[in-house]
Amino acid sequence: PWMAMAVLQRGAQHEEPPYDVRELPIYRLSRAVLGPILDRRWLAGLVLLGVLGLFAAALLLPAFRVVPLKMLPYDNKNEFQIVIDMPEGSSLERTASAAHRLGEFLSTVNEVKDFQAYVGMASPMDFNGMVRHYFLRRGTHLADIRVNLAHKKSRSQQSHTILLRIRDRLTELAAEYGARVKLVETPPGPPVLSTITAEVYGPPDASYEELTQAAQIVEDRLRREPGVVDVDSTAEDDVEKWIFVTDKAKAALSGITTDQISRTLQLALSGMPVTVLHLPGEVHPLWVELRLPRSIRSAIDDLREIYVQGAGGHMVQLGALGEFRQTDAQGRPLIEEKTIYHKNLRRVAFVYGEVAGRPPADAIVDIQMDQLPDGAAPEPAPPATPRPVQERTWFRPGGGQPWAVPPGFQVVWHGEGEWKITLDVFRDLGLAFAAALLAIYVLLMFETSSRMLPLVIMLAIPLTMIGIMPGFWLLNLIANRPVGGYPDPVFFTATAMIGMIALAGIVVRNSVVLIDFIHHGQEYGLDLREAVIQSVAVRTRPILATAGTTLLGNWVITLDPIFSGLAWAIIFGIFASTVFTLVVVPVVYWLLYRRSQAG
Repeated sequence: PWMAMAVLQRGAQHEEPPYDVRELPIYRLSRAVLGPILDRRWLAGLVLLGVLGLFAAALLLPAFRVVPLKMLPYDNKNEFQIVIDMPEGSSLERTASAAHRLGEFLSTVNEVKDFQAYVGMASPMDFNGMVRHYFLRRGTHLADIRVNLAHKKSRSQQSHTILLRIRDRLTELAAEYGARVKLVETPPGPPVLSTITAEVYGPPDASYEELTQAAQIVEDRLRREPGVVDVDSTAEDDVEKWIFVTDKAKAALSGITTDQISRTLQLALSGMPVTVLHLPGEVHPLWVELRLPRSIRSAIDDLREIYVQGAGGHMVQLGALGEFRQTDAQGRPLIEEKTIYHKNLRRVAFVYGEVAGRPPADAIVDIQMDQLPDGAAPEPAPPATPRPVQERTWFRPGGGQPWAVPPGFQVVWHGEGEWKITLDVFRDLGLAFAAALLAIYVLLMFETSSRMLPLVIMLAIPLTMIGIMPGFWLLNLIANRPVGGYPDPVFFTATAMIGMIALAGIVVRNSVVLIDFIHHGQEYGLDLREAVIQSVAVRTRPILATAGTTLLGNWVITLDPIFSGLAWAIIFGIFASTVFTLVVVPVVYWLLYRRSQAG
């Protein structure tokens, strides 16, 4: 017993003093910051007005296009595709030569591991090619190049940045052959016909030629828009058509039938398999095709000199058995039939385009704002250069280059491109955000038995915008460095919007804990002013600690090109909300409930 008494006496001598939060530096800091604000109503109103101004300024950043908006960011893939469209009528050899020239350049790009060219035929179909109908590409003027890049761990730039760097050089090399190229990236989300897709419709009595002419007007406007690349349309070039009209009497005298003449021309122009070789080292038989050399089958005069064997074995020149014609009976030139596209039983012409360094929505809106009303005529000579992109905002869009389609024609931008998906995605996410806010309000209302207190608690949610939008603006100031002459911005995407929605359930916890500590302080006999100051002093360190762990946990996600927007939204949003919640929520609570305390 005496030992126990000795221990108790020693413990009594070394008993720690009672815990008093008012002795901590964080309390003195909280009292120094909040005390003057709580004691002066005008200062509290000024603080809230300043926070409201920051919130409005954050919302205006996207409106002034300082923060670019896009549905999904570009992914970092190990492959991409080059689609080559030579002038219609180009030979297979010339198309192969163009593909070979582009391949020579690709072999000099350090990040390119290997590539495979497909000339005259489609490359193996993937999900993107299925939607864009690349598997239907057949013809002597068409080619694809499949490019494989080094693994993402072995290169410093992402695949989209590499394409920005080599885009202009590939376009220049293709232009030497009169070709158009498209650099196709594997999309991270649902693929579309093209990022920018305009559908041109006409009146019921309009011909398809008139429809393609209207599409060419839209195509020309897209080409003048800064940041819009890979512009193309479904309008096909005119291909002259020659027909051979047989003189029946002369052919009959020579004992030559029309079928003989047809097969002779087919043999000369398209070739005809004549025999099969069975080589010992080959699994499949090798067909031997007989065809005249290109040098003697590329002109009508050469074709007239082709001989056809008559009934008696004598040879007759083709020119003596009829004539080649390029016009019909009415004297109109003969043109090869063109493909007619339909959508929802209506004739349509598509105009395609991609973007480099710009959000698709910005380019589409600027082009739409320049479109004149139906029937209005554009200026005779539009400006040589459009209005700089830096001067355009959502309040003042447009490139200053008016254009118009003929009366009765209609241009639809929200059909098969990314514009409609972007509107739908952000609309649905906005509705989901509103539903989440309503659910949080209902839960808090039942928990607090009040209709006003949940609104005070939820003030932490809009405070996240003060961090998110300026954060993305800061990211663009730091990371947006032009590549190959094109900007490479950091987009606010749908994944960033998801991060903003997730923040609603994270940051509201800080407000709940703060107000709960205020209530506990009042239960212990503190007045409202002291309870507010002590609650901030007690909860500041835990709030900052939990916010710091959330920031560090999301830092790893910023390395992913797709979900980096989600991580950055959470990091910027929780940082700003944490700092402002420690001031705004206590001040608003004091302004609302100080009179009830006084009473």
